[in-house]
Amino acid sequence: MDTADLAHRIAAGERRALARGITLVESARADHRDQAAAVLSSLPRDRQALRIGLSGTPGVGKSTFIEAFGMMLVARGLRVAVLAVDPSSARSGGSILGDKTRMDRLSRVPEAFIRPSPSQTHLGGVGRRTREAVALCEGAGFDVILIETVGVGQSETVVAQMADLFLLLLAPAGGDELQGVKRGIMEMADMILVNKADGDLKPAATRTCADYAGALRLLRKRPQDPTGYPKAMMVSALSEDGLDTAWADMQSLVAWRREAGFFARTRADQARYWFEQDVRTALLSQLETPDVQTRMATLGAEVSSGALDPAIAAAHILSELGVDLSPRRVDPDPDSP
Repeated sequence: MDTADLAHRIAAGERRALARGITLVESARADHRDQAAAVLSSLPRDRQALRIGLSGTPGVGKSTFIEAFGMMLVARGLRVAVLAVDPSSARSGGSILGDKTRMDRLSRVPEAFIRPSPSQTHLGGVGRRTREAVALCEGAGFDVILIETVGVGQSETVVAQMADLFLLLLAPAGGDELQGVKRGIMEMADMILVNKADGDLKPAATRTCADYAGALRLLRKRPQDPTGYPKAMMVSALSEDGLDTAWADMQSLVAWRREAGFFARTRADQARYWFEQDVRTALLSQLETPDVQTRMATLGAEVSSGALDPAIAAAHILSELGVDLSPRRVDPDPDSP
């Protein structure tokens, strides 16, 4: 593969080249990983998109919201990329990847790009290579990148490590103030959007929004938030009510963070986080080699029969991989008193 040509076509905004690039970065093959690194290093470094992570429980209307929100952004002259992560089956490993089918209008707009990807075995609501897919979309010149998580509950906080804004979508009657002050995903959110605030559900949405607005005031204030943030507000993806206001509030928050220096600092912290994650992933990949798998199967059989303790078996594997488990002696500082 000519990685320089692929990077050039991605930078020129070719959708097919971008799709091929994302397929490349999602591959686990060693040669593909090298090619993906070459493509990523060849992309323009001066392009920055607004990265928006979006989470919510299944059925809250994430796909409907993204389509309505994306269509509004396109109407304002912006190019929008959607990276939707679909849960993978624990039995077969397959995924439905149906998010693009739900976003029928947005998928037909030339200024939009939608890519569903499987979560595979990666936890945290996003795929293992979603961050690299975000970098490809930025290199392709998109203005806004929407990252839709799997949508399973309180543990979906990894997306906050690759997004500039983290939106949490809730359904009407989704909980009370006590639910709102739970640690985890609530304290990661920059904005809480109560969706489906229309028709018969509007009174329930109003109460839910008030509950969560009160709950947000009980959480400890974060340094990266100006006065009034994080905030809760009502939207309706079906009738497209509240989308303009939500977008204006997002822009205000981003502008404040840029001016205060938090935007660049957060991106730097995220880069370091993903560096450390890549190191951990590379170390774990050593367990997937045929020799190690064979050795683990042998030791696993001994553990199952009770002939070997699990901790001792693990120590054997780590020792054979060259991992030193002995505690290291820290020499005292000769300059210290």
